[in-house]
Amino acid sequence: MVDTQLLLAFIVTTAVAMIVPGPDMLFILGCGIRGGPRAGLLATCGVATSETIHVALAAAGLTALFVAVPTAFTVVRIVGAAYLIYLGVQAIRGRGKLDVTEDSGQAGIGGRQAYLRGLTTNLLNPKMVTFTIALLPQFINPALGHVWIQFAILGSILVVFEFLVDGTVGVLAGRIGSTLRRRRAVRRGLDVTAGGIFIGLGVRLAAER
Repeated sequence: MVDTQLLLAFIVTTAVAMIVPGPDMLFILGCGIRGGPRAGLLATCGVATSETIHVALAAAGLTALFVAVPTAFTVVRIVGAAYLIYLGVQAIRGRGKLDVTEDSGQAGIGGRQAYLRGLTTNLLNPKMVTFTIALLPQFINPALGHVWIQFAILGSILVVFEFLVDGTVGVLAGRIGSTLRRRRAVRRGLDVTAGGIFIGLGVRLAAER
């Protein structure tokens, strides 16, 4: 059902793409710094879920939509950029419940919130949509048939790499961030740092063409 040579090439390509820091990794890094290991891991889960949706859309032929309606790409890009900037502003202002509880010193972000933010941010990232649409078909061999199964296999590998790489980044950032956040003197600095990451990503996304 899968071309072995294409599969190996896809694994190498995906590994390189995941290791190089990108918007997803930086977003998860920011969540881990502010909310702790659990927030970083759950944000990764949200991103991974959205990647599964991207793969399904790519298999369904989303490319045709962007070709037929070029404005759709621009709309998704602008909405995604605005959402990231909003998260950054909220972080700098100390809102959004991305804080630690005073009594326990543990992260106050809810699991559902971390997951949904990771899901929403990546879903509204047109670069990820484009990446999936442009990348996966290159490693599909229609002559073998079972195209949906080929997409499913490649998509599964993509999600596994997401957990291995970005999940590790989120957990490690969370552990370091949780330790530092026990000191009030650095707590505000962490909020501003994470907020700056989110805003920077949003501005970068909005400026890209």
